[in-house]
Formats: sequence, structure tokens, C-alpha cells
Amino acid sequence: MKIQINHTTRYTYPEPVTDSVNEIRLTPRTNYRQSCYHHEVDIFPPANLLTYEDFFGNRVHAYSVNKPHTEMVIHTRATVVTEDRAQRRDLPKLALEDQITRIKEEEFQNRYIEYILPTRYTEVTPELMEFASQHPFDEAEDLYEWTKRLSSTIYEQFTYDPEATSVNTTVKKALKLKRGVCQDYAHLMIAVCRSVGLPSRYVSGYHFVGDLQGGNADFEQASHAWVETHIPGSGWLGFDPTNNVEVNWRYVKLGHGRDYKDIVPVKGVYRGASGNLEVTVDVRLLDN
Repeated sequence: MKIQINHTTRYTYPEPVTDSVNEIRLTPRTNYRQSCYHHEVDIFPPANLLTYEDFFGNRVHAYSVNKPHTEMVIHTRATVVTEDRAQRRDLPKLALEDQITRIKEEEFQNRYIEYILPTRYTEVTPELMEFASQHPFDEAEDLYEWTKRLSSTIYEQFTYDPEATSVNTTVKKALKLKRGVCQDYAHLMIAVCRSVGLPSRYVSGYHFVGDLQGGNADFEQASHAWVETHIPGSGWLGFDPTNNVEVNWRYVKLGHGRDYKDIVPVKGVYRGASGNLEVTVDVRLLDN
């Protein structure tokens, strides 16, 4: 399916600011289930872009604006073709016992260590272990089914509430509130998976839902976050606990990291007074 994304980030300041240095992680990936055919970045005030890949393979555009300015606008446009089929699970499946043995092996843990160790957002606490205890391994057919059940449990037991948390909210706080947004749902699922040794990573991207909103895009849209978990025998598979579905053609991946901090879409520093931030996202399905 061909999907077009327009993403605009606008900063406005009450008085001129200077020495703005920024990083943008808004370039869709090209992988086995999606291909980015077009991507462009426009900056105002105009600036030269330095492009590179970070440790996790995410495309980064960096730039600086030293002259005084009262507004900064970052606009990206992308066209991505996604696979109109289920996730790739055609590899031979391992039995549950073999999967558990695999994730305990030193070679496996060393290979995926950055996606197994906890972070500030995904700290392993007694409350987290109690939540995780709802799904013992021995009650699942395999780790793929276990991960699907975990995603469903988070969806069922949490309330989506944009006012309840912020970008700094940790899993510990989200568990106490039982409320939050996609970032919180993703961090919780990641923390539970890592607590049992299953590598998991935070994914940033977009979720097309225009056809579920009366066939148009005239509603508030935003970036989205979900989870990729490495299932021994199958590889990295995507799960969205916010919507209780597996990743499909509706999802466009920008990048991944250990948690939100690794894949912030736009971040930077500048000299001057605090400003206002406005983000608009338009995700549309194009005729193939």
C-alpha cells in the first residue's frame, strides 16, 4: 500500500533566539516490509543538513541556525510503500522449550544486550514483575503467542489518556496510573519482555487510520510508537499494545532504539526564551 506522510514541527518564540542546534529522526526505514521511495526535508530558516546513521541504524539529519530567529519550521514529506500482508513468520518455528533455552544462552544475550538491559524508562521493579507474572512462559504455546497475550493484556488493563503522562513518564509511574499514551504502552511492554530476557525495542513511526475516520484525514493525527520483539526462530516482529494488533500495512516505521530517548523525532538546544511547539501530521493512503 502506498502511504504519504506530511509532518510539520513548528517552534515559535516570544523573542529572537540564537545558536539553535538540532537533530531530526524522521526518515522512514526501508526494510523487508516497507520501502521509502521519496523523502524530503525543508527547514526554515534555511540551513545546511548533515546526514548520518546513528548507532541503531536510524537516519539522522543534523543542522544549526546561529542567526536570531523567532520561528523555526521543520517539514518532512515521505512516500512509503508497505507490504499488504501479515508479518513475516514463514521461518521455521522453534518449540517453546527451545526458545527459552535460546534466550538464556550467552551468545544470544551478548548479541541483543542493548535490547535486554533496562533503561531509565523501562526499569524493572517489583510492581513490574508482579504485572509480568500474569503470563508465565509455561502457559503459552510459544514466545510469539506469549508476546501477543502480553500486548492484549496491556491494551485491556490500561486506559488511553493523553493528559495522564508526559514524555518523561517512566514505566513505574505508568503502572501506578494504569493510564497513558502509546509511548507508555510501548515502554511497559518492552520492560516486561526484557524482564524475562526477551529482546525488545521501541519503534517510532506513523499509523494510518484515515479510512477508519470516515475516509478522510480531517482529524487530529500524530506520530505513533509500538514495539518490536525478537522471537527466537522468527526474528523481530512488531506489536502495538495501544491498539492490540500486530504491525501490518498501516504502520510506517521511522526508526528504533532502546526507548523513546533514542528515537526522539526532533530534539535540539538553543539560546533564548522558551517557545511554543506545534506538531501537525497528515498520513494519507494514495492510489497504487
